[in-house]
Amino acid sequence: MSPRPFSLRRTLLLGILLPVFAYVVFNTVVLYRQALAAADTAYDRTLLATAKSLGEQLQVTGRGDAARVHATLLYSALEAFEADNRSRLFYRVSGFHGEMVSGFDDLPTPQRAIPKDNIYAALVNFYDDQYRGMKVRMAVLLQPVAGVEGQGVATIQVAETLELRQTLARQILIDTLWRQAALLAVIALVVVVVVQRATRPVRDISSALASRSENDLSPLPAQDAPRELLPLLDATNQHMQRLSHLLDHQKRFVRDTSHQLRTPLAVLKTQLQSARRGDVEPRQALDEIAHTVDRATDLANQMLALAKVEQLRQDRDVPLTEWAGVVRTVALDLSALIAERDLDFALELGGEAPVRAHEWALRELTRNLLHNAIKHSPQGGALHVDLHRDARTAALTVSDSGPGIAESLRQRLFQPFATDHGAGPSLSGSGLGLAICREIVQSLGGQIELNNRSEGGTVRGLDATVHLPLTTEP
Repeated sequence: MSPRPFSLRRTLLLGILLPVFAYVVFNTVVLYRQALAAADTAYDRTLLATAKSLGEQLQVTGRGDAARVHATLLYSALEAFEADNRSRLFYRVSGFHGEMVSGFDDLPTPQRAIPKDNIYAALVNFYDDQYRGMKVRMAVLLQPVAGVEGQGVATIQVAETLELRQTLARQILIDTLWRQAALLAVIALVVVVVVQRATRPVRDISSALASRSENDLSPLPAQDAPRELLPLLDATNQHMQRLSHLLDHQKRFVRDTSHQLRTPLAVLKTQLQSARRGDVEPRQALDEIAHTVDRATDLANQMLALAKVEQLRQDRDVPLTEWAGVVRTVALDLSALIAERDLDFALELGGEAPVRAHEWALRELTRNLLHNAIKHSPQGGALHVDLHRDARTAALTVSDSGPGIAESLRQRLFQPFATDHGAGPSLSGSGLGLAICREIVQSLGGQIELNNRSEGGTVRGLDATVHLPLTTEP
């Protein structure tokens, strides 16, 4: 099974809402604890006020070590401090020596010391405890008691059950949750709307591509796209442009192939019919057929080479090739043709010339230039090949001794199937050699030019020069 498709919108929503939700939960817990602490502080002040009120009603009887705390307190005195009937108050007053003075004698005695960093203007301590199976909040106050006959410190304990505090805590929690839930809903709504609007250009582009015909490779409109999508649109348009160029090249290749191969096939059919009828001698007929097959083969090879150049143009991983070695190898391969025409051949290689190119492309470029120069050089003429370099480029110059080219034909000769070659006699050829050279040179980022070589106003030959950028990177 194929994996579930990746959703940019879902990723944005989860990436935004999950951290916000986690923060809201954390903030809710913090706010709830702060609210509980604030509620405890408020009710603890009530307990402290209750304890102080009880302390104001204490008296001292006796003198010296016989001094005792005396109190006439009733439980009904605590009713003024009870917030409602959901909670109950208990108290106990202990004398100077811990003896029971008044209140509930089973109320647990204090087990904790008075903290030194007390925030209240009294010697008081608050803590949670258990009394008669109920959870209570205990306040312990050390109350100084003085009389005419003696003085000392009494201990006053006031305990309150937690019903009212728990009710208030639940109310605070519910109010907090409602507010945080409403906040989270608003944030989620805003995020959904914003993400929906932010991803609309992506959906529009997807719809535009889906509605296009299979042959529509026109650029995608980028004028209304957000800045974040511009790199993607530019890369897509560049890729579509390359595909359009490749498709046009393939169409042109098929059109040219069908057009150019039609002629040699028609000639071959005519020659076969003539040979069957006996119009020419069998030997002559076979020679003519062989010549036509050779021309068709050369044409097919050159057209395949032209198509291969376009494939290499799309290749981004181009190796480093030594051009001087390629030139030497091609010259050796064509040495038989040079000897057949008895040409005065000279080869000058000015050191290494590393260029970023496929070896096949350099070999095809050099072979076409040299082969073209051999064909257009007269019998016994001169042919010179020179490869030299400077700091940035390598230049290959192939100089023949042919008739040169007319100025009006200089650029047209680089077009496919242009076979006219100036003032000299017309030589056979497919007209693809220079077109292949130009395509190779352009794919390698170089330049090619054809210039007549003149002496005293007379054309002595043609110089075909190719400049390619040097590179020293591995």
